[in-house]
Amino acid sequence: MEMKQLVDNFSKQLSEALQIGRNSKIQPLKNSIQNIVISGLGGSGIGGSIVSQLVEAECSAPITIIKGYFLPAFVGKNTLLIISSYSGNTEETLNAMQMGIEKGAQIVAITSGGKVEEICQKNGFDFIKVPAGFPPRSCLGYSLTQLFFILKSFGLIKLDFENAIEKSILKLENFKSEIQDKAKHLATFLENKMPVIYCEDRFEAVAVRFRQQINENSKVLCWHHVIPEMNHNELVGWTSKNENLAVVIFRNESDYFRNNARIEINKTVIEKYTSNLIEIYSEGETDLERAIYLIHLGDWASCYLADLRGVDAVEINVINNLKNSLAGI
Repeated sequence: MEMKQLVDNFSKQLSEALQIGRNSKIQPLKNSIQNIVISGLGGSGIGGSIVSQLVEAECSAPITIIKGYFLPAFVGKNTLLIISSYSGNTEETLNAMQMGIEKGAQIVAITSGGKVEEICQKNGFDFIKVPAGFPPRSCLGYSLTQLFFILKSFGLIKLDFENAIEKSILKLENFKSEIQDKAKHLATFLENKMPVIYCEDRFEAVAVRFRQQINENSKVLCWHHVIPEMNHNELVGWTSKNENLAVVIFRNESDYFRNNARIEINKTVIEKYTSNLIEIYSEGETDLERAIYLIHLGDWASCYLADLRGVDAVEINVINNLKNSLAGI
């Protein structure tokens, strides 16, 4: 299946994900939760980053995101360890899962099968199973939604995420052509340039998602940074004229007013060194809706940029070769 078709199915995937979550059976935990760890990489891990930022203002326990082999020393019986591996065979996540078992963490998983499902069944861990057979990066709707269901099932958040997702589904379906047109414009803007993505720190995971999609789908290097942190370092790096750089700034109605002021000042600095700067405004009544809107628009843009570059958005041979090489170690 082409990546554009997978992106086009995003709203349907969100609808399906809501039904999966509503039908899932998550048992009460044995111990109180003092901290939460979400382990996952790539397309399976970005959902954890996005959700953690969206709920950090209300979640009753701190959330740590793990994108590697090892868990922090604090993990123990009062840790909720959420394993997110679409394939169920991600070696880094499996290592972290084994560490969690050894540390006595309370484990819940999101997967389409593989070794993660086997381990869950063997140990009696709850897991939410999502449809298999797709590139993990095209299944964000599944993992993102299930993470919300897991956190809410344990009383860790009160966010009305189901309503927000349902509103987003309607937005994506009713304004499909408008979103695609904006994405095509963004892709054309980025053609033959290196993207530089900026946003407010509370939406960093959304910028990371766009960066990753540009990397995997469009086969292009790029970087991102956040406001206000980049005002304490990266802004000083803008000292040389470079028309090969194309700056994309994600903006939201909920951005802090002082960060909005920083963005305007940043623009006056950056525009001295590149004429390629575009602002992309989100739409929606809540930060979750705004995040979904930007994610979907960015996914489309990465596909259109792949078309402009004449590359296959689905192909990831270099990653597959890496995994094959590691399998022999």
